[in-house]
Amino acid sequence: MKKISVLGSTGSIGTQTLEVVSKYSDSFQIVGLTCGHNIDLFKKQLAEFKPYYAACTEEKDCIELNKEFPDIVFGYGMEGLCQAARLKEADIVVNSLLGMMGLRPTFAAIESGKDIAFANKETLVAGGSLMVEAVRDYNIHLLPVDSEHSAIFQSLQGYSGGGIKKLLLTASGGPFRGYTKEQLSSVTKAQALKHPNWSMGAKITVDSASMMNKGLEIIEASLLFGIDPDKIEVLVHPESILHSAVEFSDGAVIGQLGIPDMKIPIAYALSWPYRLPEVSNSVDLFKLGALHFEKPDPEVFRCLGLALKAIKAGHSYQIAMNASNEEAVAAFLNDQISFIQIPDIIEDCLSAHSWDEIINLDDVFATEEKSRALAKELIKKRIQY
Repeated sequence: MKKISVLGSTGSIGTQTLEVVSKYSDSFQIVGLTCGHNIDLFKKQLAEFKPYYAACTEEKDCIELNKEFPDIVFGYGMEGLCQAARLKEADIVVNSLLGMMGLRPTFAAIESGKDIAFANKETLVAGGSLMVEAVRDYNIHLLPVDSEHSAIFQSLQGYSGGGIKKLLLTASGGPFRGYTKEQLSSVTKAQALKHPNWSMGAKITVDSASMMNKGLEIIEASLLFGIDPDKIEVLVHPESILHSAVEFSDGAVIGQLGIPDMKIPIAYALSWPYRLPEVSNSVDLFKLGALHFEKPDPEVFRCLGLALKAIKAGHSYQIAMNASNEEAVAAFLNDQISFIQIPDIIEDCLSAHSWDEIINLDDVFATEEKSRALAKELIKKRIQY
């Protein structure tokens, strides 16, 4: 039986992870859970899964929860997250935390020798080569949960090295597929949060609408699979049935198809190298009839080009891009800027950023803090005018 600690158990990936665990309770056991502020849902999870350890953001919440669940050890804050990541009872850690919050717990899990089922792309983008080197040095497995990277990972099973021509990274196109710049200038928050195929949290849904999600995934794929970003091609695929593919030098293309259901990549990450039966429904190819593919328009969806610019400029630019995007998306969700201003903020931050040498995590956080401050200042100026 594989023992699992879930970081961010009340979010979209966390709740679906627990659905998989509940369905295959003979194969998995939950030993650690963490949440932010959704305490009501967290109580239900604690009652059902009875972990050894739990953590949430606020100390006062942990004190109250401990009264109701005296057999569970509680922690709080960042140290609570890191403790959940390094639990001696855990075989694998599911990292479904949002944004940079996942960085320190990820390194805590790596340094404790834990395999990681990974859904926190911002952490890999910001952690960059530091994280890749740590994974290699501690000889652990980083198992992708994002549907696209899981598809590439699955397509490479049995791969013996050499002969990769390119990675084909698919994108649904989000709610604004086919829009012009002029049309994007007047889109609303409600429109941006209405994804046609996937149910996700607000931040990642907006990233999908701007296609920054795909920009982050280009960087993530480059780091995960050791591929030059110029060998990663984005295909807009509105059906979201082909989740990504690998093109080999002999002309063969191997990909993974399935209905849009995150429980499939979650289950594969947890059970790898084996597969669990009947995780989701099968694709009815007869009913589907056809698959469609389009090239994204980088002049409209500028975040794709900004991500490529960042990865080519170096590690600190990736950090700056990620931090400025998080601030810009938060400002958009708070009705402070328009949707089309998100790439403007990111571009201005990248233009103002000067290269920083990134040697350790402290350097990562220093660059991130500087970039967030700049993004906030730029957002403030746009609000004033």
